[in-house]
Amino acid sequence: MNPVVHNMDELFFPEHERVYLVEFATSLAIGLLIGLERERHPAAKAGLRTFALIAMFGTLAAMLSEKIQTPWLLISGLLLTGIMMISSYQDRREKQKDPGTTTIAAILICYGLGALVWYEESILAVMLAIITTILLYFKTELQGISQNLSRKDLISILQFAVLSFIILPILPDKDYGPFSAFNPYQIWLMVVLISGVSLTGYIALRFVGQRHGAVLLGVLGGLISSTATALTFARQSNKPDLVNMAVVVILLADLVSLIRLALITEVISPIIFPYLVPVLAGGLTLGLLASIFWWREFKQQQTAPIPDTKNPAELSTAIGFGLLYAAVLFLSGWLSDIAGSSGLYAASVISGLVKVDAITLSSLRLYGLGRLEIFETVTAITLGVIANLVFKWGLIFFAGNALLARRCFLGTFAIITGLVSALFLASHLAYF
Repeated sequence: MNPVVHNMDELFFPEHERVYLVEFATSLAIGLLIGLERERHPAAKAGLRTFALIAMFGTLAAMLSEKIQTPWLLISGLLLTGIMMISSYQDRREKQKDPGTTTIAAILICYGLGALVWYEESILAVMLAIITTILLYFKTELQGISQNLSRKDLISILQFAVLSFIILPILPDKDYGPFSAFNPYQIWLMVVLISGVSLTGYIALRFVGQRHGAVLLGVLGGLISSTATALTFARQSNKPDLVNMAVVVILLADLVSLIRLALITEVISPIIFPYLVPVLAGGLTLGLLASIFWWREFKQQQTAPIPDTKNPAELSTAIGFGLLYAAVLFLSGWLSDIAGSSGLYAASVISGLVKVDAITLSSLRLYGLGRLEIFETVTAITLGVIANLVFKWGLIFFAGNALLARRCFLGTFAIITGLVSALFLASHLAYF
């Protein structure tokens, strides 16, 4: 007697076959995505159909290798694909400047992505397919950047790589010295952030131009380190026609840092989040109005040349700021030790001078332990933000020029006014 079919899909597509269809459909989509970009190049020997077939071939080879329990079928398929593509270009290598190695590499990657889909790594395969397509599409831009890089630019990139991936990982993440204020890992991390902001800004400006690049730099700076962003662009504002761009980047970084702070609070302490957001929103609103004003001034400029950054890593600046960061950490530890819990607000101001995240996380932790009330927690975080804004304006004043400091003062004052006003209204309306 035949089993009863409860679903029409089960009659035409048994469960295991439906799974196969999903995997092959994913491979097909990956191949079409990469092939769509290659189809734009007449010299390419592979286009939409070839890449789609290769991706599905990779999935088929992986499936058959698993069925017969041998990896050689999958490896043989990769070798066969490579030999086929190399042979297709062999007769044209001497006639063409481009031997087709990029297309061959893309084909091999496409085959491997098809195999990944079968091994239940579809998300990774799709991500790599998107990255591959982006690298293929932006060929001209990538070549332009590489051709425009000087020897000093390459040295800067290598310096940043050494700072980030060689020195930083081997430093101990422990507290040393008086009041346990010196943490080599945390101090050097700030050095890496300084260098990273400079290098990211250099690349971003070359990709999207200075006007849209200013927005991108402001967002990235706010997510990574608004203090590092302020210091970097303060030192690059010696030319009058670059001042407005520096103002836009610095103010946007300050605004994005407020949003990042709200997101951190939502993750760490959802209870504090609805009380802190109105205060941050006050500063965000007034600061956004000031940023819009300077953005309009920036757009009206007839010329806005890309900053001539000879050393994107700014190593000397980064190390100097790292020393300053260590000094402020020492003062924070000393003040907290002699003042105790009653010096919470003073510690907030000191800690917020360099990095507001530290006092934010500390305040949320103390609230979770029941040592702080909601109003005290929000006030401590707000004071840390205000101190950080004042400290960044001081960096701009001393590291930049008077013109940049005057123009940034409007935005900084607007954000602080919004924060204080929102906190004052919330406290008097018994919101806490």
